[in-house]
Amino acid sequence: MSLDNKPIYTGGCQCGAVRFRVEGALGDASVCHCRMCQKASGGFYAPLVSVRGASLEWTRGEPSKFRSSNHAARGFCNKCGTPLTYEAPDGVALMIGTFDDPEDIAPVIQWGIEAKLPYVDEVPKLPGVATMEDQEAAEFLATLVSYQHPDYDTETWPPEDQR
Repeated sequence: MSLDNKPIYTGGCQCGAVRFRVEGALGDASVCHCRMCQKASGGFYAPLVSVRGASLEWTRGEPSKFRSSNHAARGFCNKCGTPLTYEAPDGVALMIGTFDDPEDIAPVIQWGIEAKLPYVDEVPKLPGVATMEDQEAAEFLATLVSYQHPDYDTETWPPEDQR
């Protein structure tokens, strides 16, 4: 919380070149199944939350933009490709997965359901395996070193030993 009791959210891209800070209440969170959002996110749908009623500040770098339609642009990191924003005349929405604490931002509505992929509702019914329980990948995973930016603000990035 800020000094005036407004909530504060932070986040950014995978490589850390672009970071943001949102001060104030977030709008409704949603998932959009439209084909444009599927392609922009590279996923089954785009999980987004409006920041229209809050203050958005880019604290490290800024997103590059792709104009995806005559009404909207998509912001992304031009170094690692992370999708960051959906920008329309009514405001900006951020990709929920780019927040440092995405678990606090639950979608309340689905949009574009006419393009929903037919198997999306079945995904929660699939068997689930924790990453470290995958015995075939255990050796690979034991040696994995992540260069992903951590889920908190850093003064500089990347660290000296990763440059």
